[in-house]
This record gives sequence, C-alpha cells and structure tokens, in this order.
Amino acid sequence: MYRKLTAKEILIYNRQRQSPLKDHFILWLHNIRSLHNVGAAFRSADAFGINELRLSGYTPAPPRAEISKTALGAEKDVKWMQIDTSEVEDEISLLKTRAFTILGLEQTKESIFINDYNPADQKICLILGNEVTGIDESLFPYIDEMIEIPQFGTKHSLNVSVAAGIALYAFFEKLQ
Repeated sequence: MYRKLTAKEILIYNRQRQSPLKDHFILWLHNIRSLHNVGAAFRSADAFGINELRLSGYTPAPPRAEISKTALGAEKDVKWMQIDTSEVEDEISLLKTRAFTILGLEQTKESIFINDYNPADQKICLILGNEVTGIDESLFPYIDEMIEIPQFGTKHSLNVSVAAGIALYAFFEKLQ
C-alpha cells in the first residue's frame, strides 16, 4: 500500500539531500515575456536545487503576483539578480572569470543535442531566450556552446519553461 508524503515530510527529506547543480549551475532567462514562464523557471530552479537565477533584457522580475502564483514562493528561496541590458556582457565576463562555461539552449546548425553534451566537471550558466525568437543573436559571441533538446514532431519548439525543466533534469542526470 502506498502513502503520500506530507508537505512537511517532503521538505525534511529534500533538506537532507544536496543537488549536484547547487553551486555549479546558473539558469539565465533573457527577454522572456511571460511572467508565468518566469515563475515556472523559479519553481524548477528550486526543485533542482539551483542557487542562482539571472534575469535580463525585458524579462520580468519579482515581486509580481503572476510570478509568485506560478513559482509558489520559489522566488523567495532561489537567489536571483536582474541584469540591465547594458551590463549583460560584463556579467557574462564575470561568470567566465568564475570558470563558468556559458551555454545557450538554442537550435543552430552547430548545436549539440543535450543528451550528447558532456559537461564533465564544468560550472555551467545556461541561457534561455525569448518564447518566440529564442536567444537574441547579440548574445551569440559570448556563448561557448549551443545545446538543444532533441525533437521529432512537427512542432519545432517547446514552451521555454518546459525547456528549462527538461534541461535542468538532463544536467542533473549528467552531474549526479
């Protein structure tokens, strides 16, 4: 017979574990329009134990009711910072001095399927772009490698918050 865990039991259990992504992974959202997508990204970042989230371009930032509704309070638990568009290049340079590899989740001719990408022991900053247009091409020169989620259907994209969740799980699998 199965018994669901209570919220308190789940919290206790989760606090006993340490995510392999904790100090080695930053999720960066650039030019995301939807507050719900931002909230979902916060929630996924919290679920996978990520310490840092970056928001840039016109990506909305907390406090916003729409973000909180989807994030379920994760925006209070995940450290985040809003990066002014004029400071994106400086922030990426700073991350590179901290030995982060900058990856873009984007479909390009040079993209590597995420399941084929080997992060080894790298610290990773994963950039996701706009729901319709993807990562702004002005960021391409700062990205070390592009990765993509394999897709086989007639649609050529995923919702950005869904893509974030898939990517976080893929990196969790690779780094555990």
